[in-house]
Amino acid sequence: MAYFMARKMKRYGNLYCEIISLKNLILAWKKARKGKTKKDYVINFEENLPYNLKLLHDELKNQTYIPRPLKKFILRDPKTREISKSIFRDRIIHHALCNIIEPIFDKRFIYDSCANRKGKGTLLALERFEKFQRKVTDNLSKEAYCLKADIRHYFKEIDRTVLLEIINKMIKCKETISLIKLILNNFEKSKGMPLGNLTSQFFANVYLNELDQFVKHKLNSRYYIRYVDDFVLLHKSKQQLILWKENINLFLREKLKLEIHPDKSKILSLSNGADFVGFKFFYGFKSIRKRNVRSFKRKLKVLETAYSLGNLSIEKFLEITDGWFSYINIGDSYNLRVKLFKEIKNLLIGEKL
Repeated sequence: MAYFMARKMKRYGNLYCEIISLKNLILAWKKARKGKTKKDYVINFEENLPYNLKLLHDELKNQTYIPRPLKKFILRDPKTREISKSIFRDRIIHHALCNIIEPIFDKRFIYDSCANRKGKGTLLALERFEKFQRKVTDNLSKEAYCLKADIRHYFKEIDRTVLLEIINKMIKCKETISLIKLILNNFEKSKGMPLGNLTSQFFANVYLNELDQFVKHKLNSRYYIRYVDDFVLLHKSKQQLILWKENINLFLREKLKLEIHPDKSKILSLSNGADFVGFKFFYGFKSIRKRNVRSFKRKLKVLETAYSLGNLSIEKFLEITDGWFSYINIGDSYNLRVKLFKEIKNLLIGEKL
């Protein structure tokens, strides 16, 4: 099995009682409702909250819990993706599970696995890239290279049998494993995990931690960052990155039944710019990718229409656009911020007139 799995590590048992405890289920409910308190499905669940939480507890305790079918919808942003989400009561279970097992696995994750982890995120990935860029180029004074890669159809191609083997190396609690199987197999396809569930995000990190350990400890790559299925390796030698790319692809095929995306994976000169997590890095500055700018502008038109028709409050409008400005502000984007600010300002002033 994978390098990480071969290493000696502690296995955890007796987790199920912690997962299904009413105290943990209450915490899970609070997390699941965050930002969604006005949704009908949350309001309906909370109309008889003590009963519904006790019912979940009893189903889990008696092992009669069965997740409901996933709700599917198509998201175009701009790429078309099928999102499959669990209903609210099942999302509470997902949070309850992750509350207990995520800390166990997170201790084994490398520092530079940046997505879907507490205290991590896009900002850390950007900071680490800039730090590694400076180190590998002797403070931007020399040429160096970046292997920029992602995994082809990652969520669709995850092998759930392999995933369960990885999980079993850490967890020996049979009831917990049975619950995980229920959640994974609720996705009706023979392999893969649904986009849209908390557990999918978490297990995606568990699965690719195998790759992280291989790159860091077998290839001995010092400058490696992963964000979901996007990852970069930086090095002074282009030939070294070519060799590492071959090694990584072989590892992914043999151990995880995945492959690097052939069209989206390439070796780039850092002096000519390299893309990562929505920004393009040059020597000394970074700019937001044009594709992301176009996406912001499309979304802004949708928001403007909704606001003009009275379907979106001014508070919600400003909350969303403020989030965009926070993201854009990460890069060197003064002109873009000024342009978007003027467009939003003209809309709001026009409405008052």
